[in-house]
Amino acid sequence: MYGYGTIANLSIGSKAVTHEPALFVADAVGLDFLNSIATPVDVPVDWIADGAGFLNWLEQARLVPRDVLASMRARARPGELDRVAARARELREWFRTFVLRHAGAPLVADIAELAPLNELLARDQSHAVLVVHDDADAAAHFAIERRRRWTSPETLLLPIGEALAEVVASEDFADIKACEGPVCTLLFVDHTRGRARRWCSMAICGNRAKQAAHRRRRKAAKPR
Repeated sequence: MYGYGTIANLSIGSKAVTHEPALFVADAVGLDFLNSIATPVDVPVDWIADGAGFLNWLEQARLVPRDVLASMRARARPGELDRVAARARELREWFRTFVLRHAGAPLVADIAELAPLNELLARDQSHAVLVVHDDADAAAHFAIERRRRWTSPETLLLPIGEALAEVVASEDFADIKACEGPVCTLLFVDHTRGRARRWCSMAICGNRAKQAAHRRRRKAAKPR
């Protein structure tokens, strides 16, 4: 779920900047990344408008370990995280264009369309490591985990690339929808039975639609 919090007074152009809790309503992290810019009230809010916001979003999305983010904050050169955040925004809008082009129908795409994503994934330096899981309720057992070498702030883009690839490989694009709220820009994957989901959240846009319908009924019932 998600929270809107109180939007900060800082703004860049026509967009508000906030480090408040981000929106996670898409049922797919890759689409939640697209929703890192949204219009929860009146003004578009960009949760990754700067380097600090980008790191906060990654932490909320649980895509990067906290200790890695703390290390990046401590050792990044001036402006370095802001530049990576700008790269993330470019990636976000490129993938949004791809999703909106194909949403609403089974995905039939030329792999060349996804070349920028494959180029990003090719930069990864992940490796397998054998670990022991010592569970309180079970005997200790061995397991294989994937670890990533976080060599620079640029590597923070890699788990996002994986999340985008997961959307392409695992989701039915026929089930990707835009919220029907009049001013809402949020996307989601409809995993409901019958694929009847219409809103990013019934508590927000769904409730607004109910209130608007109620006002229309009351207005129509008034004697003329």
